Amino acid sequence: MKLPQASLDVAIASADTQGMQWSIATEHPVEIGFNGQAWTVMMASPSDLEDLAYGLALSEGVLRPGTQPDAINIATFPEGSTVDVRIADDRIARDRLKRRSLDGHSGCGLCGIESLAELHPPRTARNAAHRIADDAVEAAFAALGRHQPLNQRTHSVHAAAWCAPTGEIEFVREDVGRHNALDKLIGLLATAGKLQADGFILMSSRCSFELVYKCAVTRASALATLSAPTSLALDLARLINLEILTRGPGGHVVRLGE
Repeated sequence: MKLPQASLDVAIASADTQGMQWSIATEHPVEIGFNGQAWTVMMASPSDLEDLAYGLALSEGVLRPGTQPDAINIATFPEGSTVDVRIADDRIARDRLKRRSLDGHSGCGLCGIESLAELHPPRTARNAAHRIADDAVEAAFAALGRHQPLNQRTHSVHAAAWCAPTGEIEFVREDVGRHNALDKLIGLLATAGKLQADGFILMSSRCSFELVYKCAVTRASALATLSAPTSLALDLARLINLEILTRGPGGHVVRLGE
């Protein structure tokens, strides 16, 4: 079977509209595993699933940065899709595979962790002196909508973008789940050899703690989000020396946690 479309057109009717078409984002069960063994099931947009599996494995420490899978195989069935990452067993952190004992919903990025201690991501070397300028962040926010074709149709999905220090958007991934979008971006960056590049991550969502957690696998200088962070997100960001930026009144950049 083929993967379903990332959006579906449905007919809608209201008091002032008749026979209009509305594009609805598809939410699709995706089982991710290694060498034929299932690991977790995510509810995700059915696109860029290779990036999703690779990025999730990296952000949760199952694969170390720099580790490339031998192959990623996708199969689709009436119940959903499977993504099987093929890689030598000795390159998989088996202890990290046990972290996910529950399904991953589109709104929750850390379902199934086994202990509170696992909320603390590994520290990543960053250039603390490299400060992203306000105008670079504002330019990236202004340009993000043009890089979101799925959201232009559905108005209901999130985007994660990798931006150069100057604010130029270089890579974008979209998904119904904000953490899925970020994992897809991480997988894309890893494939492109950009995990250790200088730049920042831009998200079309609020700044939740799982997004900060996942950013730890990159060398991003900052995480910029459309809405304000939670307290735990700020705590984790301080731990890994990641600056948190958000868009304030009038579109101005607000810096938090400094």
